[in-house]
Amino acid sequence: MSWLFGWGRGPSKPPTDEAETPEGEGGSSDKSFGEKPKDKWSNFDPTGLERAAKSARELDRSRHAKEALDLARMQEQSVQLEHQSKVKEHEAALEQLKGEQIRLQAEERRKTLTEETKQNQARAQYQDKLARQRYDDQVRQQQALNEENLRKQEESVTKQEAMRKATIEHEMALRHKNELLRVEAESAARAKVERENADLIREQIRLKAAEHRQTVLESIRTAGAVFGEGFHAFVSDWDKLTATVAGFTLLAVGVYSARNATGVIGRYIEARLGKPSLVRETSRITVAEAIKHPVKRLRSRPQDALEGVVLSPSLEERVRDIAIATRNTRQNKGLYRNILMYGPPGTGKTLFAKKLALHSGMDYAIMTGGDVAPMGRDGVTAMHKVFDWASTSQRGLLLFVDEADAFLRKRSTETISEDLRSTLNAFLYRTGEQSNKFMLVLASNQPEQFDWAINDRIDEIVNFALPGLEERERLVRLYFDRFVLEPATLGRQRMKLAQFDYGQKCSNIAIRAEGMSGREISKLGVAWQAAAYSSEDGVLTEAMIDARVDDAVHQHAQKMDWLHMERGAESAGKPS
Repeated sequence: MSWLFGWGRGPSKPPTDEAETPEGEGGSSDKSFGEKPKDKWSNFDPTGLERAAKSARELDRSRHAKEALDLARMQEQSVQLEHQSKVKEHEAALEQLKGEQIRLQAEERRKTLTEETKQNQARAQYQDKLARQRYDDQVRQQQALNEENLRKQEESVTKQEAMRKATIEHEMALRHKNELLRVEAESAARAKVERENADLIREQIRLKAAEHRQTVLESIRTAGAVFGEGFHAFVSDWDKLTATVAGFTLLAVGVYSARNATGVIGRYIEARLGKPSLVRETSRITVAEAIKHPVKRLRSRPQDALEGVVLSPSLEERVRDIAIATRNTRQNKGLYRNILMYGPPGTGKTLFAKKLALHSGMDYAIMTGGDVAPMGRDGVTAMHKVFDWASTSQRGLLLFVDEADAFLRKRSTETISEDLRSTLNAFLYRTGEQSNKFMLVLASNQPEQFDWAINDRIDEIVNFALPGLEERERLVRLYFDRFVLEPATLGRQRMKLAQFDYGQKCSNIAIRAEGMSGREISKLGVAWQAAAYSSEDGVLTEAMIDARVDDAVHQHAQKMDWLHMERGAESAGKPS
């Protein structure tokens, strides 16, 4: 209702209760120092009140006075409602601000807890790291202590062993000295006794000689008399003389007949059980072995076909299938399949052939192609004898022909002799059909030189290649255990082994032995054993092993150079 009092209509302002600013606190500086201060109501304008009174009188006389008052009241209520809504909005803003503060406090608390958790985890990890370090330090200290104790024990054992050896040597020296003294004393005493009793001993010897001479003479006289009387009586009696002559004649006839009969029986037994001349080695029992070991065959048992044979996984799987098929063929009395094994020397062909025969329960016979050519005309007969002998086996025979290319060459070449050609024809005749009596296994380093008819008789071809890195490591470990570790650990031989990493050494040797065959690696194991035997104390050291490996690698390289030179010369000599 400010309009009632005239506010807002003119330049006049509503009265204020504030006093004027003192002169010393920002009042005008141009007032006179001695002017009297004015009263606070001196600037009041009463015209506003007059206008308000006048308006009130007019409003009272107006017919719309009540509506004006209601309107003013409603305006006041609206203002109060607006003020209340603003107050509520302010309160809501305060509540929202408090909620935001609570959320911020919770977020800060969560961040604080997260940081504390991280710090606790880092502290726990650091403490665990420290604990592990302490444990590692303790383990290292304990290990160093154990090593020191072990070293001291070894030194103590070494000292005790040295003392024991010295004691034994001293005892042996004393015993030897006492024995020498005893022998000298006995010799001196015996010589003294003999010197003292020399006359008596000579007299005893003379009496014994005279008595012996008299006894011999009496025996001669008695024997001569008896023989003379008997011979005289025998010659005088004609019937006794005739009977004696007839007895000697019958005895001579019996001896002659028995000798011929024994020869016939021996030749028959030799044909059935005797080993042919071409067969160098066989598992079949011979006549001598049958007499010497009659139960040897009964104790034999089938063996694993790959026991002691180290091959690549693919080749091992294939030959194992061959062994299983051969064994089942023998058990079912089927026809055996002929096999050709080719590859470099020393790759296990002969060893696998023997293991195959033993695994299948068959006998085996080994012959070499180099023995056929020197036989000349007798080669045909010897070849037929081999197959006749093979056909008599009750268990089946695996006939292994090593270096088969030496006599199974192509017949069209001019280098083959007529005798060797006839022997080859006899071989082809006896192997023309598959047999249930024998199985043919050929081994060759040059299978391309075979006659085509030989290739036609082969049912399966197996390539025995040089061992790879894994196979070489297995071979090195096998022969290291066989020739070094077992003799050194059993203690029955003069061999000891120095301390070093045996497994790592075998791996390194396998890497250096690239290109070597199984036979060369086995000879390397024998060389290690010989090196230990040749040393003064019988101890095989790592340096000795490396020296033998260096020699073997150098020798293998020299052999390869010779082989390349030979092949180069052969290729240069062939006509273009």
